[in-house]
Amino acid sequence: MADKNVVKGVKAKRRRMRVRGKVSGTASVPRLTVAKSLKNIYVQVIDDINRVTLASAATNSKNVESEIKDDMNKTSQAFTVGKVIAKVALEKGITQVVFDKNVSRYHGRVKAVADGARKGGLKL
Repeated sequence: MADKNVVKGVKAKRRRMRVRGKVSGTASVPRLTVAKSLKNIYVQVIDDINRVTLASAATNSKNVESEIKDDMNKTSQAFTVGKVIAKVALEKGITQVVFDKNVSRYHGRVKAVADGARKGGLKL
């Protein structure tokens, strides 16, 4: 019998490849990708054609730490990260992105990032 963690990793890789097969970013409409760990959430705006990261934000980055308060839960921190990435992207002239949820479900913190980005002015 296969190890449970190996099976989970294989399934996660399949989900990632399935999403990436459908979602691709260009210079005019880049890809907004979300990765999460148990403690932090990481967001990047990526141009896949030129293979360049155009903007990034995370709960532990300097531009977000000033806006996160001690009493915030992880979902509200993710919402704040979404607003910050929208602000950074709009400063660089990016108004529309395609959303890449990666291996995660569109639920909880991942959804909060998308809602924060929309609230910040990005079109998903």
